[in-house]
Amino acid sequence: MSLKPESKANLERLCAKFRQDLIKLLHGIQTGHPGGSLSSAEILTTLYFEKLNVDAKKPKDANRDRFVLGKGHAAPMLYMILAEKGFFPQDDLVTLRQLDSKLQGHPCALKTCGVELSTGPLGLGLSAGLGMAMAARLDGLDYRTIVLMGDGELQEGIVWEAAMSAAKFKADNLLVIVDNNGVQLDGTLQEIMPMGDIAAKWRAFGWHVIDIDGHRVDEISTAVDQAKTIKGQPTVIIAKTVKGKGVSFMEGQSAWHGKPISKDDYEQAMKELEVTL
Repeated sequence: MSLKPESKANLERLCAKFRQDLIKLLHGIQTGHPGGSLSSAEILTTLYFEKLNVDAKKPKDANRDRFVLGKGHAAPMLYMILAEKGFFPQDDLVTLRQLDSKLQGHPCALKTCGVELSTGPLGLGLSAGLGMAMAARLDGLDYRTIVLMGDGELQEGIVWEAAMSAAKFKADNLLVIVDNNGVQLDGTLQEIMPMGDIAAKWRAFGWHVIDIDGHRVDEISTAVDQAKTIKGQPTVIIAKTVKGKGVSFMEGQSAWHGKPISKDDYEQAMKELEVTL
């Protein structure tokens, strides 16, 4: 089902708002991960405001959808969205990465309402997500589990062990989205560990593969709907994105994986982001 024009416009407006709010927040606290947060803005926004069955008033509902942020360093964008959805007060955002804050640098399920799994060590998200998907089957529930992963995360061996298992168990209630921005902590994927044809790898492991533009909310929405129709195998969406999307000097730069935002950089970023509203 195609995304209605008004829904598409609303999602794009929210993405623009979240990008601005993210830069303001990370500049204010002088810590955090802007690059991967910006690349995942459309993916997270489309999921939470259009696709996921989650309710801040019933955060532990047994049949809620499960979302796992495998690339835990994108927590700032996830927190923005959870606050907007009402899982915790927006005033809490300024405590990000501060001592005794419930908003840790990577998501913590023990402290933060709306977070399903504590993540940080890359690769564990898919294994745990598969467990959640299998639990739904055992419990006779119809919730979906969606795992958002980074492409650098795919270099972890545990990912492919989980991928094999998901195909073996025909986990068609499990969806992986790969934030394929081509850049990781210390450089590009090509420099650090070339991944070759990522889509071909997933197909070889028995997954249904969908390729999209990860900054097009309509393509994200359509792909998530398409994944629901695939039976007998798990689905992965390869979302082509740009690290630091929306801020010219951050785009495609590994230095902005995690770096304090100076006053000059903040002013330039905000000037560029204001154009998107």
